[in-house]
Amino acid sequence: MSGATIRKILASVAATAMLIFAATPLHALEIKKVTLSNGATLLVSEQHQLPMVTVMIEFDAGTRRDPKGKEGLAELTGRCISQGTKELTAPEFDQKVDFMGSSVGVSAGRDYSTAGMTSLKKYQGETLQLLAGILTEPGLRDADIERKRAEQVAEIKAAEEQPGYTANVEFTKDLFGDAPYGHPGAGSSESVAKLSNDDVRGFYRDHYKLGGAIIAVAGDVNADELKASLEKALANLSGTVAPQDEPAPINVAPGLHMKLIDRNVMQANIIMGSGGVERSNPDFYRLKVMNYILGGGGFSSRLVKVVRSEHGLAYSINSGFEPGKFQGAFNIGLQTKNQSSNEAIDLVLQQLREIQEKPVSDAELDGAKKFLIGSFPLGIERQSAIASFMVQIEFYGLGLDYADQYPKLIESVTKDDVLAVAKKYLHPDSMIVVAVANQSDAKIKTSQTEKAADAPGAQ
Repeated sequence: MSGATIRKILASVAATAMLIFAATPLHALEIKKVTLSNGATLLVSEQHQLPMVTVMIEFDAGTRRDPKGKEGLAELTGRCISQGTKELTAPEFDQKVDFMGSSVGVSAGRDYSTAGMTSLKKYQGETLQLLAGILTEPGLRDADIERKRAEQVAEIKAAEEQPGYTANVEFTKDLFGDAPYGHPGAGSSESVAKLSNDDVRGFYRDHYKLGGAIIAVAGDVNADELKASLEKALANLSGTVAPQDEPAPINVAPGLHMKLIDRNVMQANIIMGSGGVERSNPDFYRLKVMNYILGGGGFSSRLVKVVRSEHGLAYSINSGFEPGKFQGAFNIGLQTKNQSSNEAIDLVLQQLREIQEKPVSDAELDGAKKFLIGSFPLGIERQSAIASFMVQIEFYGLGLDYADQYPKLIESVTKDDVLAVAKKYLHPDSMIVVAVANQSDAKIKTSQTEKAADAPGAQ
């Protein structure tokens, strides 16, 4: 049977799985937790409805670990690890994976990197050996590293042509500075171009260790048998990664700190925001409800209703908190005509103040809670999503019963809670504003602080 045929079977199985998992009550998501001899935490959700297996391994090798001046190293290392083993070249490795219709790969996120696999049950053992191969004995050949480095630089250069990407990079840099979250995960074209082959090998050696790592497995497996096979396959990944110091709290000084970037564009791309929260913050659930009402709820949110629908100033606008292991950002992103930039910024500030001044309506609160609770199961309806979910609840210390607790936590949020977190975490008078626009048309006022102070509701 060809790899293409197997992939069609996998796709069909996955589609069926989505229906089955979507119909499965959240409380049926039973998770078994054990510790391996190498110190890794193993989480297993046995799902015997379909003959598929997904494995996801979390390593303390996220982009927050990039050394100063070597931004993009974690991303490049993840890409390079996937390029075969000491015995198998990249094409040979891909051929073996393709023959089984499996998927095997490594990718770097902000807080951690993940190595994973998905396969049919009958190819579980062979696919696991391939995954273990690139983790314990990756090829990391000069030619592969150089090729992947060139690809990453090219992708970054292409992204840098997009005004939205540029705005986001500058906002992140201004907000976080030299802190671990202060650079794009892929790095800059300049920083990646300077990375050496030994940099990649060193980052792999220092950060791909199983002590303290998390292994999440979902699918047609037996937890006890799986533990034994993982112990054997990953025996060489010993050691732990030293903890990373937590950065200082984000402190945006009073005023609107404007960064104006001139581009010949039809629409201004604007990002404005301030410091947010870490994922462990107990106000996280209150903030989810508040932000849904403010700008995270699509067409039902206030920012969309006011800035887009009532005033016609933006096709899309949204707000969001980006919590992580460390304090993340709160930001609002929008696109508007160059000429309407000042008005759009004023309206955003007005909405921030209004949600701080009086309680939201019963309809807004009920709508937010119904959506957040009702959509939650859709986030864990696939095997890969279940594996990712298990990694997150363990990494952020949310508890194995999180699937049951989340609806209760959202449902408990009151109008007073929403008002309290809006007052505490929104800072309309202390924000970074980045605008990539045709500045001659936009005429964005750098004296926005004084202008905002004169606006209605600013008192």
